[in-house]
Amino acid sequence: MTDLATHQAKLAGHLARFRAGGILNLIDGQDVAGQDWFETRSPVDESLIARVALGTAETVDRAAQAATAAFQAWASLPGTARKAILHRIADGIEARAEEIALCECWDTGQAWRFMSKAALRGAENFRFFADLAPGARDGKSLPTPDHLNVNSRHPIGPVGVITPWNTPFMLSTWKIAPALAAGCTVVHKPAEFSPLTARLLAEICHEAGLPPGVLNLVNGMGEGAGRALTEHPDIRAIAFVGESRTGSAIMRQGAETLKRVHFELGGKNPVIVFDDADLDRALDAAIFMIYSLNGERCTSSSRLLVQDSIADSFHARLVERVNRIRVGHPLDPATEVGPLIHETHFDKVASYVALGQAEGATLAAGGTRVGETGWFLRPTLFTEARPDMRIAQEEVFGPFLTSIRFKDEAEALSIANGVAYGLTGYVWTNDLTRALRFSDRLEAGMIWVNSENVRHLPTPFGGVKASGIGRDGGDWSFEFYMEQKNVAFALGSHKIPRLGV
Repeated sequence: MTDLATHQAKLAGHLARFRAGGILNLIDGQDVAGQDWFETRSPVDESLIARVALGTAETVDRAAQAATAAFQAWASLPGTARKAILHRIADGIEARAEEIALCECWDTGQAWRFMSKAALRGAENFRFFADLAPGARDGKSLPTPDHLNVNSRHPIGPVGVITPWNTPFMLSTWKIAPALAAGCTVVHKPAEFSPLTARLLAEICHEAGLPPGVLNLVNGMGEGAGRALTEHPDIRAIAFVGESRTGSAIMRQGAETLKRVHFELGGKNPVIVFDDADLDRALDAAIFMIYSLNGERCTSSSRLLVQDSIADSFHARLVERVNRIRVGHPLDPATEVGPLIHETHFDKVASYVALGQAEGATLAAGGTRVGETGWFLRPTLFTEARPDMRIAQEEVFGPFLTSIRFKDEAEALSIANGVAYGLTGYVWTNDLTRALRFSDRLEAGMIWVNSENVRHLPTPFGGVKASGIGRDGGDWSFEFYMEQKNVAFALGSHKIPRLGV
């Protein structure tokens, strides 16, 4: 396994050009600087990674015009041709997978053990939707005695994709690949905290033969470039991953131009452990789903609901494991939890430690800063929490687990559903009828029974309540990026009502 020093040396080589020339926007196949710059800094040691060209409303307008101009040619390209280009993009991602992973670790603080696979998952996204591209427009024949209805789908037009700072490369491919496969053109605005790998993705796409203007990259802030994108009249739809409050703002901003929106938003996801579960596996899954990826994942199991009869022993084992989680440099292969993305986010997560103590929950593990440089937080566990506490209701988005006891199935269901969110749920029981009954009543868009989050690309991905609108994955992605069209052909001389005769 590659050691830390080797990773650091390779990273320096990859970053040299960005440190010299900055991270530029990419519009209509051309590098575009801004009138101003902002900085991206590593959460590892707060050092400068690069200056980033600041996109403005004028930059977004230029990108939207490029996407509009490129749309008809890209939409008219046969699906087989789009398939070939998307497969070449996947090849390019795989060829630069190590570079992408190293840059993502340094830009976001995510641990190498997870980011080393993230680029390959991004390539998998492109391959999956590439193979669907030839049939993306296929519809149905819906005959009646008098008419033959022929249904087909067509790309909606230029779309805006706004992606978050947690696992940004993979989530960008998750949105951009189906948009391109459907025949849409894209203006991509990545999160300002993590612009580095968005630039790499744009370069790979153009090197693979994606025509100019089909994918445009604009860096900037939410209130600047982001708002300009959501309000731009040429952008037909917005795909967004991020906070629920931001999703509400985007919906308001897009209302004037009747934007179609797809939101993957926040979560306060329960992992419910009944006393008849395989407790060893449940423990492994609960720990993995909250402390991997630094806890900065929308599908994290941030609430542990554990049956009262096993809670004491389960908590004892949980505390021991959490205290052994390795916090360290994200490029070190031994690291399990790296630094949080930014000082602002560190302060937010740390504030919930103080809040949990003030609310009367038990700080059973972690909750303290590690070191004096970078934004490292020791994995945190609160036990003996009540369902109405803020640490049990609000999304913390960090390595922060809140545990709540329950007596029976009815109470567990009430607690699990008693939040504003409904993205995922994890149910651990060996009672099949309970699993069926409980998962049917659990308010979540995705539920795993006796499993952690294991992604299967053809399945729908998304949440209910404050956790989102719409679904990604398989054909569900095309339903967002495409419009349905129905043409009815009369089969004969059916009777037409006559007026004024």
